Amino acid sequence: MRLTRCQAALAAAITLNLLVLFYVSWLQHQPRYSPARGSRRGSASGPRVTILVREFEAFDNAVPELVDSFLQQDPAQPVVVAADTLPYPPLALPRIPSVRLVLLQPALDRPAAASRPETYVATEYVALVPDGARAEAPGQLKRMAEVLRAGGARLVAAPVASANPARCLALNVSLREWTARYGPAPSPPRCDALDGDAVVLLRARDLFNLSAPLARPVGTGLFLQTALRGWTVQLLDLPFARARQPPLTTAHARWKAEREGRARRAALLRALGIRLVSWEGGRLEWFGCNKETPRCFGTVVGDTPAYLYEARWTPPCCLRALRETARYVVGVLEAAGVRYWLEGGSLLGAARHGDIIPWDYDVDLGIYLEDVGNCEQLRGAEAGSVVDERGFVWEKAVEGDFFRVQYSESNHLHVDLWPFYPRNGVMTKDTWLDHRQDVEFPEHFLQPLVPLPFAGFVVQAPNNYRRFLELKFGPGVIENPEYPNPALLSLAGSS
Repeated sequence: MRLTRCQAALAAAITLNLLVLFYVSWLQHQPRYSPARGSRRGSASGPRVTILVREFEAFDNAVPELVDSFLQQDPAQPVVVAADTLPYPPLALPRIPSVRLVLLQPALDRPAAASRPETYVATEYVALVPDGARAEAPGQLKRMAEVLRAGGARLVAAPVASANPARCLALNVSLREWTARYGPAPSPPRCDALDGDAVVLLRARDLFNLSAPLARPVGTGLFLQTALRGWTVQLLDLPFARARQPPLTTAHARWKAEREGRARRAALLRALGIRLVSWEGGRLEWFGCNKETPRCFGTVVGDTPAYLYEARWTPPCCLRALRETARYVVGVLEAAGVRYWLEGGSLLGAARHGDIIPWDYDVDLGIYLEDVGNCEQLRGAEAGSVVDERGFVWEKAVEGDFFRVQYSESNHLHVDLWPFYPRNGVMTKDTWLDHRQDVEFPEHFLQPLVPLPFAGFVVQAPNNYRRFLELKFGPGVIENPEYPNPALLSLAGSS
């Protein structure tokens, strides 16, 4: 069969159209952040940077002005505005390919990649720009990228000329202690964290390798994660302008933003495992348990609380509650004339460093059984649970014949009171648990009792408490710390 010229031309046209359609389809299915299309290391105008706007309030913002200011300097400037859900009122953003609104909350009708902002970043660098900033001086992003490329700091920042411009801070994050400690930066403009409004530039791969890259508040979450990794930020003298129509100008808008910001910050710190924030000057912020909430951990199995398996020690809020409960219980016992002494791991902590052992989860006191009747709260606990005027709960423990004082009805951090009585010069009791330190001991250790600093106050302790502890735990126990049940988890094995 021979083809005519018209048939050959038609076949060629069809083939060409199919090739074009195939190529367009292939382009559409390529990932936006890939070496082929996304790693533009630089150009004649300098390194390419994506503007990423995350920190803004949907109900009152200057995001359109912010975006427009960068587009005026470079009409092709890539901009990603990220929000958890669709902002309302809607943002008046330019409808151009280089400006994208990304919704981070997953949705049934969107693929997983649509909720990941890195899907839309095709540049080597990302600039986190807060609401209220404005680009006016040309070349600021280029200069910041050049400083970052030169090495030294892992992030660079430029302050925003706002009412709260950025300042350098030192930041030490201890996951083991659930604590973030801020202080003055020893060598500004290089520091661990910033406080205040700033544009922060870093490599896209660094940002999106963080576990919570765009958690809000962005500055809080970003610097907690980067400081933990030992990354520093260099604060440059390249200030960005303030928006001509800045956001949050009314008292109501500021009140609403501050309220929601505090709630977001508290939720973020709890999610990241921070229970205590210490600021320069000694100001403390607590984000853990209190009298109105449950304690930070559940039922302890095998003398090994869950947090030890996470390479963490007792949360500081729990230690604070234990100290408060111990001080209160000791005061009640002393006022009632009940003879008591530090027992077990609590005495061990006092002997080591005058405090609760950093991974302990209760406080133990021994008492003379014959003195129980002297204390109104203990007499009441014999009949049932008693909540006193301070909210502490006195009760008989379900595990045996001893007393327990809980921090509150909601929070079950507690002090255990173990009633002992003398028999032939030996202190014994009626309930024995499967603890290595749970043994009888000579009464002469209690005659006399001696004062010992513990948890910020002074308590009664056995005389010659070193021999007392070695009788219960073994030789060298003070100098050789160990977890309660090393057969399950040892201190050396967890570090």
